[in-house]
Amino acid sequence: MLKYAREAVLGINGARILFGALAGFVIGLGVFTFVYAEGASYLSNDSAACANCHVMQEQYDGWLKSSHRAVAACNDCHTPRPFLMKWGMKALNGARHSWAFTTGLFSEPIFVTPLNQRVTEDACRNCHAEMTAAMTHPSGGAEKRFCVNCHRSVGHLH
Repeated sequence: MLKYAREAVLGINGARILFGALAGFVIGLGVFTFVYAEGASYLSNDSAACANCHVMQEQYDGWLKSSHRAVAACNDCHTPRPFLMKWGMKALNGARHSWAFTTGLFSEPIFVTPLNQRVTEDACRNCHAEMTAAMTHPSGGAEKRFCVNCHRSVGHLH
């Protein structure tokens, strides 16, 4: 009877050791990835963080030469203003970008997603509300035009 009890305890302890080792590996890999990818920089409002990925260097360089550099960081145009929505968008984009860049499953040149295009459009219209208020298209069948359709090079000069 004692033999079976000892085997049961070792089985439970073995499972705990295995679980602990697996959890430690996953946590360690996560910490390594966060540090290697300069994850803390994405928690800031520093536009240089956007150029951590080589694929964004052209956009960052264009922003450095644009008129918007003096008045807007990348987050001002590419994340919503409300706190929770901003951090939700940063998390969503961070997860999507991490997956795409880690796997190499992205196109070059990169393209904005429809969600991110709407966020950027809202930012344009918010900052330039006096000017854009008179430009809203009627809902009766008119194709909605995004600001970047005509002003493509304003934020990034490309």
